[in-house]
Amino acid sequence: MTQSVTQVTKATIPSYRLKGEFVKRTVSAVTGSAAIAAAVALSLGTPATAAVPTDTSELREAVSAEGVFEHIQRFQEIADANGGTRASGTPGYDASADYVAGLLEVAGYDVTSQEFEFPFFQELSTPEFERISPDPRPYVHEEEFITMDYSGSGDVTALVQAVDLVLPPGAAANTSTSGCEMADFDGFTAGSVALMQRGTCSFAVKAMNAETAGAAAAIIFNEGQEGRTVTLAGTLGGPDVGIPVIGTSFAIGNELATLADATVHIVTDTASETRSTENVIAQTPGGRSDRVVVAGAHLDSVLEGPGANDNGTGSATILEIALQMAALDIEPRNQVRFAFWGAEESGLLGSEHYVSQLTKREIKDIAVNLNFDMVGSPNYVRFVYDGDGSDTDPAGPTGSGNVESVFTEYFESVGLSSTPTQFSGRSDYGPFIAVGIPAGGLFTGAEGVKTDEQAEEYGGVAGASYDPCYHSACDSLSPTYDTPELAALYATLQGEYDLVGNVNMQALDEMSDAAAHATQTFAMTTSAVGGTAKGSGNAKGAAMDFKGSHLQR
Repeated sequence: MTQSVTQVTKATIPSYRLKGEFVKRTVSAVTGSAAIAAAVALSLGTPATAAVPTDTSELREAVSAEGVFEHIQRFQEIADANGGTRASGTPGYDASADYVAGLLEVAGYDVTSQEFEFPFFQELSTPEFERISPDPRPYVHEEEFITMDYSGSGDVTALVQAVDLVLPPGAAANTSTSGCEMADFDGFTAGSVALMQRGTCSFAVKAMNAETAGAAAAIIFNEGQEGRTVTLAGTLGGPDVGIPVIGTSFAIGNELATLADATVHIVTDTASETRSTENVIAQTPGGRSDRVVVAGAHLDSVLEGPGANDNGTGSATILEIALQMAALDIEPRNQVRFAFWGAEESGLLGSEHYVSQLTKREIKDIAVNLNFDMVGSPNYVRFVYDGDGSDTDPAGPTGSGNVESVFTEYFESVGLSSTPTQFSGRSDYGPFIAVGIPAGGLFTGAEGVKTDEQAEEYGGVAGASYDPCYHSACDSLSPTYDTPELAALYATLQGEYDLVGNVNMQALDEMSDAAAHATQTFAMTTSAVGGTAKGSGNAKGAAMDFKGSHLQR
């Protein structure tokens, strides 16, 4: 940590946060009979699971987009002072954790730092991949090949040797097991570059088997079926592989496999090691300890940038909710735990560590997990996690449908639409639903592409990503755009929305209101949310292609 949390004093917190006094800017107006209906609904604020009505209007008024944005600005300043990043394992993350912990401690929360070790990975210089023979050609980094996370370092020139591949026409129908068993490497020549195909087992298993067989480097290419042809951007999960490992497309892998005596040159320069980081947990002093509400957001950014939207918006939102609940002297009926997760960008490692340390009794005592990961995307949609699985598959654990209803009914009450999104396992709710804890939350979109229908409903630009600066340096409050096309896209979005850098203030306002409403609703409910039964397809230990944003297999 870069400073003691006791160095943050009451004087450092703006007075409106201590008093709950702020006149909130209203983004969306509801008029006529709709306004009357909305006023009635909000005065009651009754979720599907609450036996006693909860009026959340005072908290929603106090939690303003401007107040949330102040924290995002502070995160930006921290990143600017620490090499442009707030990634776990870096001083920028430590300073972010200090900032959050200090404010929450002064506000009266019981604050703990849960330290844990995690696998850290950083690419130190631009990798190289080229075919030396036959017909020499270089491959373009990030378009035609990508270094696998946790790849080792090396400078290798060697013959390519195929490992148990399934090529056309079989690739269209069959599943590859290339590199999954050591028997696949019978006859492999040590010092060669192992050419393997995606399928069945994890990339880590393939790479470790190749290294054991004496491979100098490994190329893993996509499998070949529809939806599995593009360049692979995968993870090996940890620093267990010492050789260079890169991912490429099916087309390039297939071509290398069919060339006689193909020789390639691969260079990777990486830091792949174990480092320490922490979760920051702030708990209300009072409330039922057998019906705990965990409101979480990941605090870390990727190494490439400051993470203004991902996830400065989510962590700033729950921080402001926590501060305003304290300022308003809201005494929750159920204990509320605000969790700021570390190492999410390394594969949900902070939330996974937290859940792994819970006893069976403590798991039962958590009534619900609310997750807020990106709530200010520039080309946004109001996504709500589909807890009951009625529109997507799989469903969350029992009770997750009730969580979904609290969000969707809130949006309806203020005249706003919302769209269901899948429990895909790509954010910090994943470890919670894996042990049967009901969950839900909000999301405004990442690298996915906005549809024509969504653009008609929400505005913005169809055919463009929800966050065109996702996982890049321009996820910033003062971005520099790499291309004229990207600059033009943001100029178009700025003409429709109130953007500050990569943060959409309209989205932030709407989503922070919904987050505050749900947090207080579950904090005050007298009814059980559900739980104990795991969601369909998400049983503990179930294999998933993604862990966070990382493709594993």
